Amino acid sequence: MFRNYMIVPSFRATMFSTVAILVGATSPMMADESTYPHGNEPIGTVEQVYDGALLPDLAVSTYRNIDRLFPTRTIKAGTKPLDLPKADKQLTNVKFKYEEKDYDLYDFVALDNITAMLVIKDGKIAFETYQRGNTEKTRWMSMSVAKSISSTLAGIAIKDGLIKGLDAQVVDYVPELKGSAYDGVSVRDVLMMSSGVKWNETYTDPNSDRRALLKAQISQKPRSAVELMAKLPRAAEPGTLNTYSTGETQILGEIVRGAVKKPLADYLSEKIWAPFGMETDATWWLDSPDGVEIGGSGISATLRDYGRFGLFFMNNGVIDGKSILPEGWVKEATTPKTLKGGKKLDYGYMWWTAWTEPSIKDGAFSAIGIQGQNIYIDPAEKVIIVTFGAQPKPVGKEPIDPNVFFDAVVAELKKP
Repeated sequence: MFRNYMIVPSFRATMFSTVAILVGATSPMMADESTYPHGNEPIGTVEQVYDGALLPDLAVSTYRNIDRLFPTRTIKAGTKPLDLPKADKQLTNVKFKYEEKDYDLYDFVALDNITAMLVIKDGKIAFETYQRGNTEKTRWMSMSVAKSISSTLAGIAIKDGLIKGLDAQVVDYVPELKGSAYDGVSVRDVLMMSSGVKWNETYTDPNSDRRALLKAQISQKPRSAVELMAKLPRAAEPGTLNTYSTGETQILGEIVRGAVKKPLADYLSEKIWAPFGMETDATWWLDSPDGVEIGGSGISATLRDYGRFGLFFMNNGVIDGKSILPEGWVKEATTPKTLKGGKKLDYGYMWWTAWTEPSIKDGAFSAIGIQGQNIYIDPAEKVIIVTFGAQPKPVGKEPIDPNVFFDAVVAELKKP
């Protein structure tokens, strides 16, 4: 099944970032990254990432160094990491069928080009592996996994009373969009990617809207992304048409920024990254030096911290015994939405809903990014699976459907 997914980088210096984008050079390490194990590796260009034009080794070194492609802002971790103890029962092999053929864990890792994987069961690590030179210190690109994190920040801002509910209007928080196709669009419409604004998400098409947004980011001109979004035409009435759009998540980021009056990275650190107990600072791409975060991609974090985010969300956003999310938010955000007119989506509020029979039964859901990035959450079985992927092209053609493998993992962990 093809699903449109998405991508994202940190800033050493503005001049270097421009050079890196153009020629894929390496950069001097930041002072606080002197121990980062991959800091001196060669990297490709962001255009090569989207074109699917990186050979395997260069793809891997690029994906774990995306903070060298654009300016970034740090998502600061706290001082007390949440412990992830080792489970008594460890996952060894997993066998399953896909399209009438037999596969196992080793096939999945090799064929889907998985460079790291973490399986958490009941808050404990049941499986963890690092491949292609990755380590516990490796920060890996999120791709569109960032969309689910941006959606979660919107929920927190609603809980904080800074966004006045799902029916609040986009233009109340992003006044630059008054008179644009986003005038009359609600926060709910944006979360459902159903604003009705025309958009083409084809990553490999240099003339697509997604590539136009990337060009705006490459320009590093302040506000260039929102200026681009303000010029888009309307294709349908708000709430009547779902179109997967990274631009829509850029608008969501602008909404959150306009509501909370601080950078998204700072809000994420303040609300989740530090208090929940993430172990390592992460980074988030910006539209310009000291600018606005790229809402739909560009977070770079470690495997275990993505796993901790999965735990935070699966457990309804509870920190210190109290949820920081609106009541019922997790279920609302991760169950299929219905458009005006009655069409049902396989999408929530920037979370993917399940599509295989076992995962549907368990009410599972995922944050998914192109080229193999996943945070899969099965709330019924208390299982979280995180993958880093280095698939060659951003076109969603994994040899093995990851949800089928995830189903097999859950089934194996249920065995006595």
